Amino acid sequence: MSSQTSEKSLEERLDLFMRRNFPQIEMHGGDAGIEAIDEETGEVWISLTGACSGCGISPMTIQALKARMVAEFEEIDAVHASTGGFYDDDSGAGLEPDVSDAPF
Repeated sequence: MSSQTSEKSLEERLDLFMRRNFPQIEMHGGDAGIEAIDEETGEVWISLTGACSGCGISPMTIQALKARMVAEFEEIDAVHASTGGFYDDDSGAGLEPDVSDAPF
């Protein structure tokens, strides 16, 4: 790993990762952002907004984000994603968000 990469915060590296790996989100009128990171538990909360809310392929985008983030970042063990204010479970179905213990 280069010293430039190691100097960036986890949030900066995740943001670069999302822009590099998922440019189609913005190209199709959506947006993806990091809501919170808990480095102690290795959890990340992200949201897909804009055209992603209600998009039929957003569950596949979420699954791809989760798999790639966990594979690429050793600090990340779990990714929670929301579209339209609902955090998904492992199946990609929307659930009411339980953010009572989230660090944001």
